[in-house]
Amino acid sequence: MTLDTIQPWLNFVHPITMWLLLAATLYALYLGIQSRRTRLADAETRKELIKGKFALKHHKVGSALLAFMVIGTVGGMGATYLEAGKLFVGPHLLVGLGMATLIAVSAALVPFMQKGNETARLTHISLNMVLVGLFSWQAFTGMKIVQRLLSDLQASAGS
Repeated sequence: MTLDTIQPWLNFVHPITMWLLLAATLYALYLGIQSRRTRLADAETRKELIKGKFALKHHKVGSALLAFMVIGTVGGMGATYLEAGKLFVGPHLLVGLGMATLIAVSAALVPFMQKGNETARLTHISLNMVLVGLFSWQAFTGMKIVQRLLSDLQASAGS
């Protein structure tokens, strides 16, 4: 197998990875909500919620998301560059770079949150809500790019 054989299929690694990361992001959101519920609950409810270890799970999933989102962003750019010899500066690329920035800043707030800084916690939540919204938009607009890639692949297979 040569790069020419594999390369067209590399274009699909990024969208598949990002759809999986969107699902993981929604799970992290759920865990974060449960973690906050645990922290704000009355003593009796809190005792029950603590058993779910939501904060620990949220932290672990969030750490994996940080790593894989940055890898997915760079990987998508790399696949585009290999395919086209250039990057297409447009909304999908710019929002993707913005998302990588948002998740990095959000993760950087964790040490302050662990020390009880409520401003850091609210900023973390706000950044992540924006991130979920942008990620959802990226997933659906990215499908237009996937459709174009499939059409190009079909056209090249037919010639």
